[in-house]
Amino acid sequence: MLALEIVLLIIAAILLAALFSPKNWSIEATIEIQKPKQVVYDYLKILKNSEQYNKWVMTDPNMKKVFKGTDGTVGFVYSWDSENKQVGKGEQEIKKLIEGSRIDYEIRFIKPFAGTSTSSLLLESLSDNQTRVKWTFNSSSNYMMKIMHVLFNLKKVLLKDLQASLGNLKSNLDN
Repeated sequence: MLALEIVLLIIAAILLAALFSPKNWSIEATIEIQKPKQVVYDYLKILKNSEQYNKWVMTDPNMKKVFKGTDGTVGFVYSWDSENKQVGKGEQEIKKLIEGSRIDYEIRFIKPFAGTSTSSLLLESLSDNQTRVKWTFNSSSNYMMKIMHVLFNLKKVLLKDLQASLGNLKSNLDN
């Protein structure tokens, strides 16, 4: 009987933690790259280049991809569909470009969970040949997703993936 009470207490604690966790959340990571800001920007604004550094895109090399519009311009959409549950199905659209300094995206997830997030890449020149890239990711979670965040510490997992992606970016561009 005591084991059942402990299990129920744990479940109640998770449900309460999810209830009181924030609906909106964000993560951000930065890295410094040994290239001029414009070179980094020109590479990043081409969404297809994410296949070379983005951990989430690189997870399933066999995923189906569809491209709509002109890559590197506002309105370009990169859609994906994968049997891999870590990748799922969705699309990313370039929403705003500020030449040389900022790229804004809207990411629409379809499966395994539906949702919409925003992401930005912000570039800052540290010197003629050094650029700081800050990658931000903002989202909101319904109650079920808040439970997933509590159970799996998703924010920490996503931050680790964001940092890995920036590490890949640095490796690609610093060479």
